[in-house]
Amino acid sequence: MSFYDVYKQYKDFDIQNFFGNVESQMIQKALNVPNVSEYQFLSFLSSRAEPFLEQMATRSSQLTRQYFGKTIQLYTPMYVSNYCENECVYCGFNRKNKIQRKKLSFDEVKKEAEFISQTGLKHILLLTGSSRAQSPVGYVKECVKILQKYFSSVSLEVYTLTTDEYKELIDAGVDGLTVYQEVYDEVVYSQVHQAGPKSDYLFRLDAPERALSQRMRTVNIGVLLGLSQWQKEVFLLGLHAQYLQDKFFDSEISISLPRLRPAKGMFQPACVVEDKSIVQMILALRIFLPRLGITLSTRESAQFRENLLSLGITRMSAGSTTEVGGHTAIVDENKKNVQFEISDTRSVLQMIKFLEQKGYQPVLKDWMAI
Repeated sequence: MSFYDVYKQYKDFDIQNFFGNVESQMIQKALNVPNVSEYQFLSFLSSRAEPFLEQMATRSSQLTRQYFGKTIQLYTPMYVSNYCENECVYCGFNRKNKIQRKKLSFDEVKKEAEFISQTGLKHILLLTGSSRAQSPVGYVKECVKILQKYFSSVSLEVYTLTTDEYKELIDAGVDGLTVYQEVYDEVVYSQVHQAGPKSDYLFRLDAPERALSQRMRTVNIGVLLGLSQWQKEVFLLGLHAQYLQDKFFDSEISISLPRLRPAKGMFQPACVVEDKSIVQMILALRIFLPRLGITLSTRESAQFRENLLSLGITRMSAGSTTEVGGHTAIVDENKKNVQFEISDTRSVLQMIKFLEQKGYQPVLKDWMAI
């Protein structure tokens, strides 16, 4: 069985008809049950739930403190390559885009690692563009070996791998994986992933399960908000997270809700996702899956991230750059070789101080291999 079997049950589900039958009493009842069903979760994503956002926020905050305490784990991304074989219409690394392509040497990887580790961070997310030719598994593996000298936790966000390849990298020291489906709607998926290995919908959908079957410690999944109707996408994301939690109960499952940001190619979102909608989806996901990790990246503004802090977030990035070697290289702002533009530009130290001022414990290290 694969999550694809679950997806097929809901792919033609008439969500607008369902929303048309949601009543206020249903929302109120769902807020008072200990375990929320799939359809109660979906009702939280309807416009009928908007008058209940304050009650949802109260419950979401209570659940977050119960399961995670008043803590926020911090991490930062580290790009080592921007070569790509895909044509994803929304991505600055699209192989058709005329940007300066670069891959870090191992000495440059070491330089980046040394610089980032001086901030105190012990969790690093290693990213490449999606090119097996330029960033083969062997290259990724050597980068991981370097990063292990500086960080207690190394996660990957690279092209999707086979089961054996995930095992090889886990054995090399990788303990976390981020892999976004981007959009669950198969038709839209084929429209925005026009060529390259990433256009294989099912191979990407099953990637989290392949990694978890080899005992990946943490897996982070997500949708790219703006590619399709957010209510159905977030519903399927929640079901996917639930499926993984139930099947791999000894691993940590988390989700991200990245919103489309300006990038090379000037792709325009198919739908606009407003701030209040992101609030609503975070609350709904937290109430549906209380143990779910929820990551909020620097795609969002500093003010918005601050407003969301107490509502269910458990993990945030800091000191981010989406430029290859961007932590130590001199970046030419005119060339814009970034994957996308970030919004919250605060350093790790600034984020630490902010969290402490708000009464939160910034967690720089919460795991290490023994």
